Amino acid sequence: MPSVSDLKIKIFADGADYESMMKLYALPFIKGFTTNPTLMRKAGIADYEAFGRKILAAIPDRPISLEVFADDFESMEKQARVIATWGNNVNVKIPVTNTKGAFSGELIHRLSSEGIVLNVTAVFSLDQVKRVAEALDPATPAIVSVFAGRIADTGVDPEPLMKEALGLLSSRPKAELLWASPRELLNIFHADRCGTKIITVTHDLLAKLSKVGFSLDEFSLETVKMFYNDAAASNFAIKI
Repeated sequence: MPSVSDLKIKIFADGADYESMMKLYALPFIKGFTTNPTLMRKAGIADYEAFGRKILAAIPDRPISLEVFADDFESMEKQARVIATWGNNVNVKIPVTNTKGAFSGELIHRLSSEGIVLNVTAVFSLDQVKRVAEALDPATPAIVSVFAGRIADTGVDPEPLMKEALGLLSSRPKAELLWASPRELLNIFHADRCGTKIITVTHDLLAKLSKVGFSLDEFSLETVKMFYNDAAASNFAIKI
């Protein structure tokens, strides 16, 4: 049976609910946090900067990724430089392209060469990984977020791709490969066995960690009881 204690990969919590983030912060196996504008919108965040500063102040000792949301590179750069001042543990998320598909390489190189710690996000292809690696400064830590879960949604097995991505990042030893958008808890173990350094996991999937190593016979009985209790609670009846 799998065990959380055997994992080498770092688990980052992915979300934008402050109370949930604080509960997860109390767990030592949560090594960092990520969020994005979509998660913030779903959580009802109205003031981006206020929220960013709040979580960075509350969680000062683990990396937290906060994303720029401009679409032109000049504005992206200005936002990135401001976000970078909000805390020593902030990773500035830069999308691999803008909405027109233009590669963010020059911006990535400029910020990384100045020591700004980036999380290059929305990466899907090996060509993008290669180009991001070339743009990153070897002396500056960084994260490269490959959306393995969404790759799997297309019918492509992401594990071979992630293994190859690790090789493409070998010239950037301070750049960590991140498995983004997992679809099920098992993806944590998939990411771990292929050598990925980080996986970012939504709060709902993290809630399932208590089932890791759980007896399958016990799980079967628990499921049968759930069906029985729900039928009883609904007063279902069949005339016999």
